[in-house]
Amino acid sequence: MADRIRAYRRGHRSEWFASLALMAKGFRIVARRYRTKLGEIDLIARRGDLVLIVEVKARKSLLEAMDAIARQSERRIEAAADLWLSRQRDYGRLSVRFDMIAVLPWRWPIHVPNIFQGN
Repeated sequence: MADRIRAYRRGHRSEWFASLALMAKGFRIVARRYRTKLGEIDLIARRGDLVLIVEVKARKSLLEAMDAIARQSERRIEAAADLWLSRQRDYGRLSVRFDMIAVLPWRWPIHVPNIFQGN
């Protein structure tokens, strides 16, 4: 049980750091931990007409973080993103990108654009 609580707190802290990194780049965080029956999105950020669907991974290295996003995760994220996008009034003019932010020990979060291509 203690491991689950520790992992939960680590996830929240990592998403907070990732949010700071995106805000420093001029993005506005429009949703955190967006949950649907189809899946969950860690962060949704927006700057103008560009919407970032962001998966946050806290790992020891960038390679481990990148390897942690499996094809099944991609499908889950895409399905949740489709649902979120369908509820936006300006859906037709939005550009969507699937990014990852790796939160590594003692480093500023690393933003990896286009970690995968949505359908």
